[in-house]
Amino acid sequence: MNHCIFCEIIAGTAEGDIVYQDEHTVAFLDIKPLFPGHVLVVPRQHVVTLPELPFEALQPYFRVVQGMTQAVQEAIGCEGIFVGQNNIVSQTVHHLHFHIVPRRKGDGLKGFFWPHNLYHDHAHKESIRQQIEATAADLLN
Repeated sequence: MNHCIFCEIIAGTAEGDIVYQDEHTVAFLDIKPLFPGHVLVVPRQHVVTLPELPFEALQPYFRVVQGMTQAVQEAIGCEGIFVGQNNIVSQTVHHLHFHIVPRRKGDGLKGFFWPHNLYHDHAHKESIRQQIEATAADLLN
């Protein structure tokens, strides 16, 4: 297997701002968020695309995708959520992951030309990570 930063985050050998993890799945803040609170949900098992994820892993994985959708919306207080996933094209890390992106009306995202809106500083990022982590723990545990 080639170098996979997501596998390293899962293993704890690379830094990741984890907001939730269980035996099947890990969720963490995106390092280049579209908006603060942008979360990636990855299976612990290294697969590149959704069709490669074994059938028996779908339910535990999508339980977390669904729960993180609610957790991010509640924690951030946004109006809605964009949930997205790429298979190969535009997939910058070749490890299956779903994007959970907080959305607000008039947020400037049009089509798929989306600017990145970074955190103000480390404290801002950590505050949002903690809010999502606490909400996810309530919803998913």
